[in-house]
Amino acid sequence: QVQLVESGGGLVQAGGSLRLSCALSGRTFSNYAMGWFRQAPGKERELVASISWSSTYYADSVKGRFTISRDDAKNTMYLQMKSLKPTDTAVYYCNIKPPGSSWSGYWGQGTQVTVSS
Repeated sequence: QVQLVESGGGLVQAGGSLRLSCALSGRTFSNYAMGWFRQAPGKERELVASISWSSTYYADSVKGRFTISRDDAKNTMYLQMKSLKPTDTAVYYCNIKPPGSSWSGYWGQGTQVTVSS
């Protein structure tokens, strides 16, 4: 059974930092590209950053502020977020993508990030 568990969210002031973690169980972590998504109230879920074996992707809105990384030995992915803005407020989710496929239908419970001005 695939399980994705996000953690590390919280309330932070604008300009602050947070580090999110995503733990995967039920699959071999190293077989998948991994991604962070977020969903703000009233908005669609959007891809924030992704990491494969050879490359990373960042949405324009987070470039230069967020850093995605993975530790295959720990089956865990991270999102280091710096210079946070109120517009980063959202529930953050992680997901997995097999090679040559699209993002999976597996979602965790998410972790809330709230940035106050």
